[in-house]
Amino acid sequence: MSARLDRIDLKMLRLLQNNGRLSNAELAETVAISPATCHRRTQRLFEDGFIATVRAMVAPKKVAKGTLVMVGVVLDRSTPESFATFEQAIAKLKFVLDCHLVAGDFDYFLKIRVGDMEDFNRIHGEQLIALPGVRQTRTFFVMKEVVDNAPLEF
Repeated sequence: MSARLDRIDLKMLRLLQNNGRLSNAELAETVAISPATCHRRTQRLFEDGFIATVRAMVAPKKVAKGTLVMVGVVLDRSTPESFATFEQAIAKLKFVLDCHLVAGDFDYFLKIRVGDMEDFNRIHGEQLIALPGVRQTRTFFVMKEVVDNAPLEF
C-alpha cells in the first residue's frame, strides 16, 4: 500500500467503498475533517487512481439478467498474439462482465449475466464459440451467489 495514504485516506476509502453515495459533507463529518479538505482528499484519491470509478450496483434480477454463468475458455494456441486477439474480441462483448487470464486447465474465465439458459445457449452458439482462437469452452451455471462483489479488505 502506498505510503502516501494516511489513516484518514484509508478510512475515506473504506467508507466510500461501502457507500459511494455519501455526500462530501457526510464523509467529512465521519472522518472529522473540513468539507473543503475532504473534497481535496477525495479528488486526490481519484487522480492518483485509488478510486477508479463510482457506479450503482444494479440488481440483476430486476433487469432480467438473473442467471449468472461462469465460462472456462481454452484457446487453440498459447501465444501472446492469440491472447491479444482473443482479449480484443472479448472486450467488445457487452454481456461479458469479467474476463480473467488464469493459470491451470483454462486460459480464461468469463463471468456472464444472461436472462436464462436459453439466452445463454443463443449467445454461446452465436458468439462465444466463434471468438478467435477458441478451442473449447466449459460452462458453469451458478446455482447460488454466496459472495459477490465483496468490498476489498485493506
